[in-house]
Amino acid sequence: MPTATTTVKAPVEAVIPDCCNLGVIVRTLIAVNGAVLAAILLRASGPAAGVSAFVEASFLLELSALCSLLALCGLRKSLRPAPPPVQRAACALVPAAVTALLIHFLTSFEPFLSRFNGWTMAQGMLCAALSGIVLQHYFELRTRAFSPALSEARLQALQARIRPHFLFNSLNAVLSLIRTEPLQAEKALEDLSELFRVLLRDARDMTSLEQEIRLCRQYLSIEKIRLGERLQVEWELTNITEEVLGRARIPVLLLQPLVENAVHYGVEPARLPVLIRIRVSRTIDRIEIVLLNPYHDAAVSAGNHIALDNIRERLALLYDVEAQLTTAVAQGYFEVRLRFPYLKEGR
Repeated sequence: MPTATTTVKAPVEAVIPDCCNLGVIVRTLIAVNGAVLAAILLRASGPAAGVSAFVEASFLLELSALCSLLALCGLRKSLRPAPPPVQRAACALVPAAVTALLIHFLTSFEPFLSRFNGWTMAQGMLCAALSGIVLQHYFELRTRAFSPALSEARLQALQARIRPHFLFNSLNAVLSLIRTEPLQAEKALEDLSELFRVLLRDARDMTSLEQEIRLCRQYLSIEKIRLGERLQVEWELTNITEEVLGRARIPVLLLQPLVENAVHYGVEPARLPVLIRIRVSRTIDRIEIVLLNPYHDAAVSAGNHIALDNIRERLALLYDVEAQLTTAVAQGYFEVRLRFPYLKEGR
């Protein structure tokens, strides 16, 4: 009997840069100003004349660049379902239209007439369109450079890793509970299946802060069966309400690998009870997560640094310069400090 098949359409790739991102704004302004300055200096009779002409043109230049970025920032979400060629065209047409409107508006005022130094509206639109095309292509290539097929496979493997001995030890611990504590064994299996379900998700997916913290608690409850009283965890939430937990967006499996590292390198080498401190706080538009675990110099290996580098690469891909991950060793503790923008659900 023939079976019906359904075709699942792949999601349309977003090729418009995130023009709301600080890193994109700074790179765009540096590139545009550098290109215009070089072009003016090549045309000018001397360096002094070129700098003077650049200063005169800078008002329109900065205004056009910032307004174009603002317009693309607002249009990015609505244009995301459009095919990539349409998105690329928008990156050229929007700056050209913004520049044309600004020139038309500013030339109606006498003080600004001398600032254009012979530039016509057509020339301004052409330069703006070319700048938009070049910068869009640069940011698209930059995104692909951060996540090519080979690198993406490596990141996925690193993100989704669960050490084999963790799996075997967890299953053995569950088996030991089946007769004495069947409800606890059932709960542990549910936590383990949930952990594996999340591990199958794409590294670029976003989840809520509440779900990520719940996943970490499930992971810690599994490790608690294996490590017993040696594993002690203290959670501290500052300025984190139920609404913030539900609305704040965080890359999937961003916090869990850090917690896993704290258990692996901070608790497993110890023979006495060890306390892991996890602090989550919000300040205006930023979320900060701090993890503290005892530092055992002999236990530190390249695997810890690889996992941290993996998270740094994901942060750079998703947030550019707006997120940071720093580490430090002080007073016998290893500290991981993670900062990223407070993005709400629906943005």
